[in-house]
Amino acid sequence: MRPTTISSLLMPKQKSQTFTRIRAEVIRLVSLIPVGKFTTYGSIAIHMNVVPRHVATVISRLTEEESATLPWHRVVSTNARISQNMPIEIASVQQARLQVEGLSIDAKGYIKNADDHFHVVGVRREIRWTDAD
Repeated sequence: MRPTTISSLLMPKQKSQTFTRIRAEVIRLVSLIPVGKFTTYGSIAIHMNVVPRHVATVISRLTEEESATLPWHRVVSTNARISQNMPIEIASVQQARLQVEGLSIDAKGYIKNADDHFHVVGVRREIRWTDAD
């Protein structure tokens, strides 16, 4: 076992190649969601063969530049609802952006007429995110 040193504690943790690949795919898929449409963390996750938390983690850690250009607001929680886990300020931005694109949202954060606006990401892909056999 390697001894713990001060420098090893202060060094930023390296992201795995697997996370880097997952992150790139989430960003690619989110960029494809058309104006006036939405999808869910779970739909992207199923398509990618990961768990919804992976998708949410990527979106929650976008850089300022990525947040400004990527339509992250078009990804919502299960049942077409704005996530209750995000800070209220961010949820308000998400709701406002969706409304500008023509989606109606009720007082509880659900997208009205969700079936009319749902973007199908695609069928489950049999992706292996690690290089292990």
